[in-house]
Amino acid sequence: LPFELLLSNPLQFFRVEVALHDINDHSPVFPEERVTFDIVERTDPGSRFPLEVAQDLDIGSNTVQEYRIIPVNEYFSVSHGSRNNGDKYLELVLEKPLDREEQAEMDFRVIAVDDGSPPRSGTIEISMIILDVNDNAPKFTQDRYIGRVLENMPEGSVVLTVLATDQDAGVNGDISYQLSQAGGQSDSAFVIDPKTGEIKLTKPLDFEAAETHELSVKARDGGGLSAICKVLVEVVDVNDNAPELVVSSFSSPLAENTVPGTVVALFTVRDRDSGANGKISCALEDQLFFSLRPAYKNYYELVTVSALDREERAQYILSVTAADAGSPPLTSTQTFTVDISDVNDNAPVFNQTSYTMYVRENNVPTVFVGAVSAADADVGLNAKVTYSLAPAQGAERASCSCISVNSENGHVFVLRPLDYEHLRQTEVTVSASDAGSPPLRANVTVRLVVLDENDNAPLVLYPAQDSSPASSELVPVSAEAGYLVTKVVAVDADSGQNSWLSYHLLRATDPGLFSVAAQSGEVRLRRPVTERDSVKHKLLVLVRDNGKPPLSATAALSALVLKDFSDVRLPHSSPATEDQDGSLTTYLIISLVCVSLLFLISTAVFVARKVCKRKELQAGHVLYGADNLPSGLADAAAAGTLPRAYCYEISLTTGSGNSEFKFLKPILPSLPPQHCAMGQGPDEEQDFPCVPVSTEDMAPDHPGSVSAGQFNAL
Repeated sequence: LPFELLLSNPLQFFRVEVALHDINDHSPVFPEERVTFDIVERTDPGSRFPLEVAQDLDIGSNTVQEYRIIPVNEYFSVSHGSRNNGDKYLELVLEKPLDREEQAEMDFRVIAVDDGSPPRSGTIEISMIILDVNDNAPKFTQDRYIGRVLENMPEGSVVLTVLATDQDAGVNGDISYQLSQAGGQSDSAFVIDPKTGEIKLTKPLDFEAAETHELSVKARDGGGLSAICKVLVEVVDVNDNAPELVVSSFSSPLAENTVPGTVVALFTVRDRDSGANGKISCALEDQLFFSLRPAYKNYYELVTVSALDREERAQYILSVTAADAGSPPLTSTQTFTVDISDVNDNAPVFNQTSYTMYVRENNVPTVFVGAVSAADADVGLNAKVTYSLAPAQGAERASCSCISVNSENGHVFVLRPLDYEHLRQTEVTVSASDAGSPPLRANVTVRLVVLDENDNAPLVLYPAQDSSPASSELVPVSAEAGYLVTKVVAVDADSGQNSWLSYHLLRATDPGLFSVAAQSGEVRLRRPVTERDSVKHKLLVLVRDNGKPPLSATAALSALVLKDFSDVRLPHSSPATEDQDGSLTTYLIISLVCVSLLFLISTAVFVARKVCKRKELQAGHVLYGADNLPSGLADAAAAGTLPRAYCYEISLTTGSGNSEFKFLKPILPSLPPQHCAMGQGPDEEQDFPCVPVSTEDMAPDHPGSVSAGQFNAL
């Protein structure tokens, strides 16, 4: 029993052959239990009667060694041996003539004995019937017939035909055929026609089950004589079995850093067919990263031939095809799915080579200014990226204290307010590290640029604006228009548009004499100096930046108009005098504003009162005539205090403490009396006109007016 022994780690092959030593565990067996011979009584001594040899599955000395007749008789003996072609034979030999009249039938046994320990034996019953003379036995045309048949031949196909002849005539010459299979198999795949000798199939043959079949055919004539021949049926192989692929070992997943030549799978191929139909060849479809390598006999190894990279390809589906050399060839395919496991061989990669982020100065703490992002081509923990600030060296450490990065998402924050004037930009190094073992990391530079805000007002450098008395600029009387008196110099700590300065003349003793250049701050004469101009001039220059909102500062300066610069007694104004002048101007402005507000309020009150009184007049009025005047007023009229008779309409306002009445002249002296009947009964008649009087028409200086107190007295 040969077989192969495979050892792994390391991979080794050993060829093992197990020799099975036979023991005598099988007894000899005859194909038939009983055989009957018809023998003519005139048969000559030395005639031979063939028998089927006994079959013993053992080998060597354990197989059949001798044959004996039991009980021993004087008529027959046993002869056995092997022919030239190797076939064994067993024959009964007639030792002396038979006499049917003495014994018409003879029974005995033939025993086959092996040389085992203990020996085993098998027997066959022999019956000898003595007949009258039939002196010619059948004879086959060949001692051994060989036939070839395809294994896929259908049932009923003729394998071959045997032929035996007999020289006798009549019944003694009629031959019939019988078939027996070696080993006494009852489920024989063959059958013989007893008349024609055709051997046919009873079922399809299988080359893989048995390559040859050995048969025995007996030809017997009508007189009882017989002959035996051997028939060997060779089964011709047909390519009806596809190759088989049996996997012995398979490794998956496979690390991507596996070295070339690593064995991934070990398998064997076999084909039950023979010859060209059993010759197998294996092929691998994709041989770029893997290949097949013959190992031993029909073993093959699937090995790597180049470096693997999971980031390029995470899985390989390999198809190994085994094909035989039949016509047409049969194939079988085995699929190997090789997963590539990840190795931390890729460092994180930032999506930018550097980052620039912007933040406005005076920012709120922990303001978000941007984010960094890195990707790792690995998977799992090898691809989990965390962010951190790389340690700074020396002076960089202080600049990094204001910046923080979120370890999970890479968001960058500014932790405290920044001042553009102190820090305009800073750089930090952000590190991205994966969670592999060992971890891989990558660094990127993040530049934080601080944007300027307009948070610094202009600073006047010249003339100095400190508390010390400022020097006066000297202007000669002969100076023409455009004469440069001085130049206001100012700076702004901001940058960009926030530091663009413009100069404007805010206030001057004589605004028409001086002008200020908006861009340069130069103070020049607008016109020539005249004798009417004051000797001392004060100017207030506004310096304003271009920010949003703009910030400004003022520069105060003075100028002296002199005829001769040699005059050493130059008048200087003290700070107290300048403060008094400034205070006086302020007081004048405040007074002007107050007077304007008072005037507007008075006008509004006057208009409101007019509107209210008109509404009261429309609601009701009081008329006084000569008949319905109060008694005091009527007496006064009768005494002549009132020069003429009038009708007065009086309208009084509520809360009026100083109401006055104004008595006007008659508007229509000739009005008929019915015009004065307002407020009187229908039977009363008036012979004097009525004049409406209201407090709005009274004036204190008008003749004939009386005060409210006088009216009350009346």
